[in-house]
Amino acid sequence: MRASRLLSIMMLLQAKGRMSAESLAEELEVSVRTVYRDIDQLSAAGVPVYADIGRNGGFALLDGWRTRLTGLTAPEARALFLSGLPGPAGDLGLGDEVAAAELKLLAALPADWQSEATRMSSRFHLDPKGWFSTGPRPEFLKAVAEAVWSERRIQIRYDSWTQISERTVEPLGLVLKGGIWYLVAQRETGLRTYRLSQVLALTPLDEPFARPADFDLPKHWRESTQSFEREIYIGTARVRATKIGVSRLKDISQRCKDEIEAQNLDFGADGWTLLEVPIEEEVWATREMTRAGPEVEVLAPLTLRERMADIARRYAALYS
Repeated sequence: MRASRLLSIMMLLQAKGRMSAESLAEELEVSVRTVYRDIDQLSAAGVPVYADIGRNGGFALLDGWRTRLTGLTAPEARALFLSGLPGPAGDLGLGDEVAAAELKLLAALPADWQSEATRMSSRFHLDPKGWFSTGPRPEFLKAVAEAVWSERRIQIRYDSWTQISERTVEPLGLVLKGGIWYLVAQRETGLRTYRLSQVLALTPLDEPFARPADFDLPKHWRESTQSFEREIYIGTARVRATKIGVSRLKDISQRCKDEIEAQNLDFGADGWTLLEVPIEEEVWATREMTRAGPEVEVLAPLTLRERMADIARRYAALYS
């Protein structure tokens, strides 16, 4: 543990430059006293680490000095091989590059680690796409990726379901969710998210843009999706359902699953229970409730119940 911690201190100082004892202690999850002891050990071992005294002081490595150690452990090597997703990399046109990088990494590992690392790809496979769907491979994915990387504006012809329009955007990042690629881009009106499969045409523009210095793609995506899920569920349905029906209602979304599991469901002798389910606007809610079949009965709101009754009458007429 101590050897690993000493190596971590070297790598942190090499990557981040000067760091205070408190910052190192927080990174390593040890006490400040332990950090001072570790610094003494590094100095005794010949590592040129020195301390600056004062308000903005801290520990740093001698300018120009770098360790040749990578700090890569066997579990870390396994993790790197697991993280190389061939599907998404291939979609981006980077399949050959990922394969070449894995080959170079493998060659650089000690012999007894090589078999450990290669076993990952033979025993674990990550498939980000949903069942019964290969997921759309957007025609313009590679061009969008190049624009994101080079920070160049693009003009897109986009089908937003309600209309087709031309838009000039500043591409900030790409996100793969559920096998579907999304573009997060900046417009005059703020940040917007575009589903790449709905881009009908794309023209790269020779117009650079300044990427916001404080833009954090993972944070933005997390916050925007949470906001979307909060806003999309605008009401609540009161239903009665069998155990099979409850299971089907949970499959609608994670939000539905969480709220259903938070309720104390009491199944009667007839095998049915009462519960509340968050719903979107009624056209979409009707579709989801219909998928549950006769295992779910909508009690309220009355307008949703009437929609379901109308569908039931139409089914009866069709199959009578």
